[in-house]
Amino acid sequence: MSEALLLAASPVLVREIPEEDRPRERLRQVGPEQMSNAELLAILLRTGSRGRSAVNLAEQVLKRFGSIRELLHADLQELTEIPGVGLAKAAQLKAAIEVGRRIARFSQSSAPQFLTAQDAAEYMMDRLQFQLKEHFVALHLDAKRRLIGEEIVSVGTLDGTVAHPREIFKTAIKRSASAIICLHNHPSGDPTPSYEDLEVTRRLVECGRILGVDVLDHIVIGSHSYCSMREKGWLD
Repeated sequence: MSEALLLAASPVLVREIPEEDRPRERLRQVGPEQMSNAELLAILLRTGSRGRSAVNLAEQVLKRFGSIRELLHADLQELTEIPGVGLAKAAQLKAAIEVGRRIARFSQSSAPQFLTAQDAAEYMMDRLQFQLKEHFVALHLDAKRRLIGEEIVSVGTLDGTVAHPREIFKTAIKRSASAIICLHNHPSGDPTPSYEDLEVTRRLVECGRILGVDVLDHIVIGSHSYCSMREKGWLD
């Protein structure tokens, strides 16, 4: 094997990566959840300044304001007063902070809350009742039963759908959902659950207990009607 091929096949050591690129490499390897505040800020800053890596510069930013939370109140002038943080870097930080603020505001005030089966049924009724094939949908909720995400888990045939617990819980766990509500439609318009619907529900409840994700309900949508398995007592 040639020397060029050997070099290409050799793993890249962290010390061989430029300092300003190391946080990006860590994000790729371990994900943002495992990174420090300084490392995340370093990715936003992109590069360091003379004699400082991006991480060193991020540490100076945190030191100046005391904590990452206090960055919420920092203005452009305060940021640019930090040596090495020019207008471009300050603008990148302010833009990222504002994006985070808007996401948080949306999740806290605009996300629908599902306290009853009717809440969930009305939320999905128009999208499901006229479908010609069965659609299985999972609503992902936080601890206060607010919506943090939804997913069409599977689309079936005219008279049935296949929804495996693995697929139903995969995205819910990724989103750190506290609970889920499952819904699917019956193209016939009759929301009466089938034997298979009851069996799927039983398996979902069992898996949810193991995984720590509550299955609050499984709702069958019919024509301008629905059937809640929790209300029928079939989730106990």
